[in-house]
Amino acid sequence: MTWLKDANGNKCSVEYFGTNKAAQKALDSLEECGNCTNCYGCSECSGCSRCSGCSGCSRCSGCSGCSRCSRCSECSGCSDCSRLQWTDDKEEKKGENAGPPPVPIIPDIHKAVYEASSHPGSLAMQNVHTCDNTHCRAGWVITLAGEAGHKLEEFFNWELAAMKIYDASAPGYKINPERFYDSNAEALADMKALAEDD
Repeated sequence: MTWLKDANGNKCSVEYFGTNKAAQKALDSLEECGNCTNCYGCSECSGCSRCSGCSGCSRCSGCSGCSRCSRCSECSGCSDCSRLQWTDDKEEKKGENAGPPPVPIIPDIHKAVYEASSHPGSLAMQNVHTCDNTHCRAGWVITLAGEAGHKLEEFFNWELAAMKIYDASAPGYKINPERFYDSNAEALADMKALAEDD
């Protein structure tokens, strides 16, 4: 994947937008956004990732598969949605935002993630959750965190959920989200090095 990046941590994929020129145009269209991926014409958004091409969004945060959303999942046409809540069956409910679920902690996270993902067939970096026994690196972090990890993934998105779990479980360690797009071999090598340094 070829990424164009700006000083605020936003990035746009040449493959996603089709040409270097189109990807640069999308990147240049973001106003006061930070750490967003493949968005276009958005403003004051942060941490939006793999949002299927958000467009014309405003004040969004931690979106997943979304358009014009804030902390929502599989939404479209929303704007400044931080006061929405969701029931378990995803029906919209008006009212005060209950806020994100608590971030779980995985003891010895580096060793636990490496142990889980180092068995043959247990790591598939191209899919977050392939099956119960096969995940990508972020998928294993979420899975090892149990129900709390899955609730965090549902509230934010898989990438942000895994980053938050890493932050809580390994104070002082900040995973670069680009590590979630490594090859299997690159991911295993990095996880092994972290596990051995623990």
